[in-house]
Amino acid sequence: MAATDRIRTVLDRLEPPPRAVDWSLFAFVLAETATGLVSFTVGVPEGWPLFWLHRALGVGIVALLAWKLARVRRRLTDPNLWRRSTALSALTLVAAVGALATGTAWVFGLDVRLSYWTLLSVHVGFGLALVPLVAAHASTRFRLPRRVDFERRRTAVTYFALLAAGGATYRLQQGVNDALDTAGADRRFTGSQPREGTGNAAFPITSWVADDPDPIDRDDYRLTVDGLVNDPVELTADELAAGHQTEALLDCTSGWYTVQEWGGIRVGDLLDAAGGVEPEASDGDAPDREAAYVRFTSVTGYRWSLPLAEAEDALLATHVGGERLSHGHGAPARLVAPNRRGFQWVKWVTRVEVRSEYDLGQWVVTLVSGFD
Repeated sequence: MAATDRIRTVLDRLEPPPRAVDWSLFAFVLAETATGLVSFTVGVPEGWPLFWLHRALGVGIVALLAWKLARVRRRLTDPNLWRRSTALSALTLVAAVGALATGTAWVFGLDVRLSYWTLLSVHVGFGLALVPLVAAHASTRFRLPRRVDFERRRTAVTYFALLAAGGATYRLQQGVNDALDTAGADRRFTGSQPREGTGNAAFPITSWVADDPDPIDRDDYRLTVDGLVNDPVELTADELAAGHQTEALLDCTSGWYTVQEWGGIRVGDLLDAAGGVEPEASDGDAPDREAAYVRFTSVTGYRWSLPLAEAEDALLATHVGGERLSHGHGAPARLVAPNRRGFQWVKWVTRVEVRSEYDLGQWVVTLVSGFD
């Protein structure tokens, strides 16, 4: 038996029942989307298993998609078999192939821009589009899963093999990048590629969603520090340039990272300038208010919060690489939050507020900030 025949025989034996393939594709796409979105918030190396799982699921989708296409290829290639749902199937296939192709190209170091977007951003777009498309496609031939489709020992072996193959492929890809010294060899565990240099020109200007304010006049600029502090205060841009320096890595979710020397004022010193954090207080029947978070708000309304202890060690930066921050990079002041992803480094900060509660609304604001 030829090697290709042996491989085909093994794949045929591993192939789950048709209904299991369909529902597994839907589950894998949902899991891939969830791990991708959550990975945007992970900036420390200890979070590598999440990125490994995301890539392993991608390899699993390739196998599931191959089994699916082998079963339905005649419906796609024979015009006489086309139905209304066939166009939706073809569109779903385009989104799936687009997500897989752009993700694969990115991990091997291909670094191109399509208009305003990096290849990683295009990958994310395909992935987000795939979720409703797969759901709509499934509804056209909706069949509930049966226990018998998933309880076979062969099916369990198949899913274990898919994840193992995903992990092995990930390691192989890393080895190829290292051996060929591709741009992908210098990626962080997040997939981000390096941007070298010092100062404003060393890394791209990016904004989350639609944030694009006019430049802020330094003479008119005021930073408000309030909330659960003893003596709320307003500070000018010059008063923020306290000369504190820290080296920090900025890892942007659009797929790049840079290490820069940032200059400005520690947030802990800002809070001291406002008389320090209020002690835990109770007002009659009102619940105790204990300072727990610091919220940073942009001139655009965009905002993000950090736990108090983490925030005190963060920096409100006015300079990068010895240069005054440019407008595009957040002047007069932006948050520098080590171990956080770039979208959490709030630009154009106009308010620092100490709070007792976590701000769930910040997740909504990340989707609408900048829209009029």
